[in-house]
Amino acid sequence: MDNKTPKTLPIQSATFTPEVNAEIRRAAATGIYDIRGGGAKRKVPHFDDLVFLGASVSRYPLEGYRETCNTKVTLGTRFAKKPIELDIPITIAGMSFGALSGQAKEALGRGASAAGTSTTTGDGGMTPEERGHSNKLVYQYLPSRYGMNPNDLRKADAIEVVVGQGAKPGGGGMLLGQKISDRVAEMRTLPKGIDQRSACRHPDWTGPDDLEIKLLELREITNWQVPIYVKVGGTRPYYDTALAVKSGADVVVLDGMQGGTAATQDVFIEHVGIPTLAAIRPAVRALQDLGVHREVQLVVSGGIRNGADVAKAMALGADAVAIGTAALIALGDNDPKWEAEYQKLGTTAGAYDDWHEGQDPAGITTQDLALASRLDPIDAGRRLRNYLKVMTLEAQTIARACGHNDLRNLEPEDLCALTVEAAAMAQVPLAGTEWYPGKPGTGY
Repeated sequence: MDNKTPKTLPIQSATFTPEVNAEIRRAAATGIYDIRGGGAKRKVPHFDDLVFLGASVSRYPLEGYRETCNTKVTLGTRFAKKPIELDIPITIAGMSFGALSGQAKEALGRGASAAGTSTTTGDGGMTPEERGHSNKLVYQYLPSRYGMNPNDLRKADAIEVVVGQGAKPGGGGMLLGQKISDRVAEMRTLPKGIDQRSACRHPDWTGPDDLEIKLLELREITNWQVPIYVKVGGTRPYYDTALAVKSGADVVVLDGMQGGTAATQDVFIEHVGIPTLAAIRPAVRALQDLGVHREVQLVVSGGIRNGADVAKAMALGADAVAIGTAALIALGDNDPKWEAEYQKLGTTAGAYDDWHEGQDPAGITTQDLALASRLDPIDAGRRLRNYLKVMTLEAQTIARACGHNDLRNLEPEDLCALTVEAAAMAQVPLAGTEWYPGKPGTGY
């Protein structure tokens, strides 16, 4: 070969990528697995792989300036004497004080209340800031029992029994010692500065029969006033939803693998659970098979980002959605204005997921009082309200374009898929066809 002949560039392995090799070296050097926050970073079929079929000749669209599109939703109509009535079908998912600063929890309450929706406590108990600024507050009842007491249960507008979480179904969360301040330690009855790992299962029940007893206990504590939710991670959504219903749940919360977490093993986040898109239809089918679809409400979470995602989840059968990571971004997390400080931490705005280390420059995922003071709860709450408003308007725009005057009238027939995988998961036709994998009567 002469010097003028171009050389073939070496090809890197598609299996042992630079990122994989770097993780192998890190593991070899430290002997510990990697811990991080956030949700799955790998690309999986998601709502972007679906598109709506807007109205044309076969169906008339609605005029946005003169024809209304209802966004209200009521959660907990099955057994609760006081169901939660929301102005919009977008709720704030459970994120704990401990994982988040007190200012962040207050901001979530302010923003959600201004938008007419609910917030959720997360692990570690109820704070006065959150209860004081949340018109509708859901109290999470987790395996750890951190901060749990009957008095706070009675202050809540609903109770959410957490069986699983999308980022770590079957696993417990973590809160490292640097985030266990005096206040967090007191609320959770933990020693200050010591790493805490939550239990992966509830200590006082082992199956659906026990869960039914536990739900009855919670109803007795609250005098049957408030709805009881059961939250499950996206793994076996048909059976988990069916068993939650049979145990007496008013609402099922279904969290896919794109859902975030404050901290857990990276290998868990990326390799356990199924995408949100794949979990919705089996859960809806379980509700339909039991004859309780819409009587038992379904709330979907995990990677919800905009009004289109909201509309698609509802078209597939959800009654409402919950947002976590997106809400934190709306508050100001991962804001490029803190780029210089993110770089000092060895990361960049938009990629910061070391929330467990408690050094968040935005003052949101931290217990450092100086950093937390950077977040103005009033201003951050206003941004969250604006974001929720935009999401709702986007979802309404899509619903009207499909000829619907209520978001809950959206249906699978309004959708088609752009990939075979999304068609199979959502059970809607591949664009330009009437077919999806596994469609009844097709044989394939």
